[in-house]
Amino acid sequence: MRALVYHGPAQISWDTVPDPGIEEATDAVVRVDATTICGSDLRILRGELPEVKPGAVLGHEAVGEVVEVGDEVRRLRPGDQVIVSSVSSCDRCPECRDARFGQCRGGGGWILGSLIDGAQAEYVRVPFADHSTTRRPSALSLNDAVLLAELLPTAYEVGVRNGHVCPGDTVVVVGAGPVGLATAIVARLYSPRRIIVVDLARARLETALRVGAEAAESPGTMIAELAEGPGADVAIEASGDPEGFVLCTRAVRAGGHIANIGAHSGPATLHLESLWRKNVTISTGQVDTSSTPWLLELMGCGRLPVSGLVTHTFGLDRMEDAYEVFAGGTVSGALKVVLRGERTQQTLSEATAPAACPSGSQGQIQT
Repeated sequence: MRALVYHGPAQISWDTVPDPGIEEATDAVVRVDATTICGSDLRILRGELPEVKPGAVLGHEAVGEVVEVGDEVRRLRPGDQVIVSSVSSCDRCPECRDARFGQCRGGGGWILGSLIDGAQAEYVRVPFADHSTTRRPSALSLNDAVLLAELLPTAYEVGVRNGHVCPGDTVVVVGAGPVGLATAIVARLYSPRRIIVVDLARARLETALRVGAEAAESPGTMIAELAEGPGADVAIEASGDPEGFVLCTRAVRAGGHIANIGAHSGPATLHLESLWRKNVTISTGQVDTSSTPWLLELMGCGRLPVSGLVTHTFGLDRMEDAYEVFAGGTVSGALKVVLRGERTQQTLSEATAPAACPSGSQGQIQT
């Protein structure tokens, strides 16, 4: 098969590699119909994650069709359409039993495209397949479905839920990249009074307004007014920039919450000299994707208007071009870049209407 192979910092290529097979009885092999690129993939390419070794196939978000299952897989069979979670869950260790799949101690966690070959390929081996996939309804488009592999669960679990967003809150999201915009979309489910998005790129600020932010601006007057006035109830850092974290500490009110989503490549200053008396709660986290089934229901009901987050679509064989476009997102306008397998480009006719909302699920917010 063909796959994107990491050869060391700043070196990737679309290569021929052996097809994946069943290695453990709990594995499945999935033909990749759609995959995408994450900021973590760019960190690997910059050499910031040394645990990823040259020769690894990158990628940890995918949607596709099951083609083979191991003897102990019970919930899947060949032909099933699935969303492959970015996080693998053994479903046995204490962390997984507590739905903290990102902290799995039984061989899971974030391993796809990191410790084992990933999903930016024609086929991917999925460990613990029963617990690391979600069925894709036939009415859900590939572009929407792939957002459930990591992006939307990250926005909800690490941003909105960890930040304790509540009705009537003022919420500041620093960073209007894909995860920041997804956070603004998901936060609307909780009826905050205001959502303010901060970024340096004008095009991304305009997108933030289109997806439901009440205000969007470059760092400046609005943050200063919050810092000097009542402050934000929740400040969500989604830029991965140390200065973005400092903005959150300035904007948050006494007794408020700072939820850090952004993956920081270097240290961020914690200004305890100004925070020590504010009773601020700071949270960090690795996504668990335990919320994927619930978010899938909301998407099917039309409650998550995310279609504008996918800005570019390529064939899998243009993976290197896609990386270039995604890495230069502030210039190219790229948010989420989706790559399609040959089969889905040529023969798959996708339904675009939302799936029927499951009985009793409308209006319910799970925490």
